[in-house]
Amino acid sequence: MALAEILARMRAAERAAGRAEGSVRLIAVSKVQPAERVEAVLTEGHRVFGENYVQEAAAKWPAWRDRFGPLELHMIGPLQTNKAKVAVDLFDAIHTLDRPSLATRLAGLQQARGALPQLFVQVNTGEEPQKAGVLPGDLAGFLRDCRAMDLSPVGLMCIPPEDQDPTPHFAMLARMAADHGLTKLSMGMSSDFEAAIAHGATHIRVGSAIFGARAYPPRA
Repeated sequence: MALAEILARMRAAERAAGRAEGSVRLIAVSKVQPAERVEAVLTEGHRVFGENYVQEAAAKWPAWRDRFGPLELHMIGPLQTNKAKVAVDLFDAIHTLDRPSLATRLAGLQQARGALPQLFVQVNTGEEPQKAGVLPGDLAGFLRDCRAMDLSPVGLMCIPPEDQDPTPHFAMLARMAADHGLTKLSMGMSSDFEAAIAHGATHIRVGSAIFGARAYPPRA
């Protein structure tokens, strides 16, 4: 499936939800994709990308920024505290603020730098023990603590459980964002982004439907 088709489906989903055209940003998830696939999408004019791994992104995106000009890079994978400094220099948005230790580290970097990328709090809407994210019942306290450190999250992010209907999770995330005065919602992937748009997503994260199956390197 090509970029143009995904964009057309996004626009149709916006219209169906009664939303303004262009109200949703498409994050093309380029992690572990071959360079030629990413460059093809860049050549088509797309400029918003998502990466899961700081080291991988740092190895390839500075050169692409030099070659293709301004673009938005979104961190959508778990962020290790010890990689936070590299991440804030590289990314325009971090979607995975999920624990107090990372919030403390980011607050220190903000004091040193004077600014941070946009921050989204990851919420574990399914309360899955193996998954990162703030539990729904802990969100109010976590946001309060972030704001006390002068962090200003702009939105929420979720990854619904794979074996469940994602729609209730999207609805829950939208309610929580509204309750806390947050305007951005990062939710929806290749298989469910239209449902996410119907529930207010402002950012959708689509990888394989744009680039094809990921090319993971062979295990040693």
